[in-house]
Amino acid sequence: MSTNKSHSSTPNNVLKIGTFTCTWCGLTVSTVDRDGVRRNHCPSCLHSQHVLDHIEGGASDCHGRMPPIAIAMHRTGEWMVIHRCVRCDELTSNQVCADDNQLILMRTAVRPLAQPPFPLESFGDL
Repeated sequence: MSTNKSHSSTPNNVLKIGTFTCTWCGLTVSTVDRDGVRRNHCPSCLHSQHVLDHIEGGASDCHGRMPPIAIAMHRTGEWMVIHRCVRCDELTSNQVCADDNQLILMRTAVRPLAQPPFPLESFGDL
């Protein structure tokens, strides 16, 4: 007599929601934002951790902290947060999530205008 046992495995179409702890502010963060988009940075301080090797693909052994350094618009029209690893200087871009801290996003976006890499007085000579 054969017994048919149903396996209690999770279906492939179930969204698995995990969490991570921000390396900068310590906030426990869901890996999915409120709109269901996967996230890899803290919505409060926008910091990330270097866990993917974007140059060679796969996991990264670096695990350095990645502060936000800029905001950019992708050619698809999506807004992106640009991060730079403090250990290895690798740059990454990650989609802005709906629940990201808008004040930090704005501060990051205007930083080049507020702190230009040259003296603003040089424009007076043009």
